[in-house]
Amino acid sequence: MDVASYLAAAPEARRPALARLRELCVTELPGFEESIAYGMPVYVRPGGTAAEIAWANQKQYISFYLMRTDVRDAFADRLAAQDMGKACLRFRNPAKVDYDLLRDLLRATSQAGPAQAG
Repeated sequence: MDVASYLAAAPEARRPALARLRELCVTELPGFEESIAYGMPVYVRPGGTAAEIAWANQKQYISFYLMRTDVRDAFADRLAAQDMGKACLRFRNPAKVDYDLLRDLLRATSQAGPAQAG
């Protein structure tokens, strides 16, 4: 499966939000490799071995995975108000995805050095 197939298989109501999220990842993570791993789209830095960003269509929400603890720590204030697990932002309503926050997280990930996943 590739990311286009993943999007095509998503519920129609969520497809626009997921497509916008993918576009944001591709734009803000230049040079990162996009693929499917663990059943979801992931983004790996050139020469890297671990995904730094991933996203998924879950049953109850859209998930955005930020694997870098350094970026999570740098954005702690902005992430505090979000529905978030250890490394996962959850957006239950596709219309309320905070694309500005996601863009800033993606830019910070791209500008950071090689992965320090955690």
